[in-house]
Amino acid sequence: MKYILSLFSSFLLLACGGNESSTNQEESTHPSDSTVVVGYRNPVIRISAPDPTAIRVDDGTYYLYATEDIHNLPIFKSKDMVHWEEIGTAFTDATRPNFVDNNPEGKKAALWAPEIRYIKGKYVLFYSLAEWGNHWISTVGYAVSNSPEGPFTPKGKVFNSRDVDVENSIDQFFYEEDGKYYMIWGSFRNIYIMELNVTDNLDITPKVETKQQLAGNAYEGINLWKRNGYYYLFASIGSCCEGENSTYTTVVARSENLFGPYVNKKGEKMLDNAHEIVVHKNSRFVGTGHNAILQLDDEGNTWMLYHAFELSNLGAQRQVLLDRILWDEDGWPYVDKLEPSENAYPPVIK
Repeated sequence: MKYILSLFSSFLLLACGGNESSTNQEESTHPSDSTVVVGYRNPVIRISAPDPTAIRVDDGTYYLYATEDIHNLPIFKSKDMVHWEEIGTAFTDATRPNFVDNNPEGKKAALWAPEIRYIKGKYVLFYSLAEWGNHWISTVGYAVSNSPEGPFTPKGKVFNSRDVDVENSIDQFFYEEDGKYYMIWGSFRNIYIMELNVTDNLDITPKVETKQQLAGNAYEGINLWKRNGYYYLFASIGSCCEGENSTYTTVVARSENLFGPYVNKKGEKMLDNAHEIVVHKNSRFVGTGHNAILQLDDEGNTWMLYHAFELSNLGAQRQVLLDRILWDEDGWPYVDKLEPSENAYPPVIK
């Protein structure tokens, strides 16, 4: 049975006075066409849905997929990025992928860190199939569907750790530019980029000879966002999954070239584990990381969905938070005060 996950009620926020405006819509602090707006409170998904990935489809609906704390990868949908409805799972026990060639011990692997894309007329869901604690039992696989709601049919693997000689080959991020396709991936064993072959019938294979290191061993949960001539490489550092002791923090570095070097404000390289902080813990939330690819609202503002533990509700595990990404005068992204919001103005959806 479908149900609405936002169990909290909306409330009113009074906008600040004055008639300030900005030439860059992303820099505006609140909608300018009303003095009273409906706000929202974090978390926006109040059950465990870690490592979120999101996409907006042609009818304006947002879909979000998460690591399988809900078995077989949960799917949620929303019209506004604030109120989310759980609608099912990407797989069933019958369709669930299993790659025995990379799991000779026969132990049960888990589905982690999905990544959704629309490629060549199909919805493509990439995922990590991995065994906790065994870094060589890790595979990047993918499944396809005609609908973002599924059902998704597994197509097989893109590569596994042994194929590309990268331990802990998980947390994949698919990127397309100028007719070429790339995979960025890795988890605390360096971050890599590699070009992919993608056929019209969605056979996806790696061009292993193009593999190149992008960042050091401090990172996982990578994703990429291009803005005003810069590539921004977002990542998570620290521990993801230790409840109140989790140290996960979202960070970023940028480059004028897809293949780097990615640097912080001082010019220090991400290859040497240098970066800038985007959002860290506060007195209410810890473990703030593994963000989805940024989303645009209908005014062009950028938004980030990510997970965190709520200290007053640790039993809910890693819930999903939403915060707006601001851009400073030098083009660096950050969340206001570098910490999760408790309540805020919502995305502008027309």
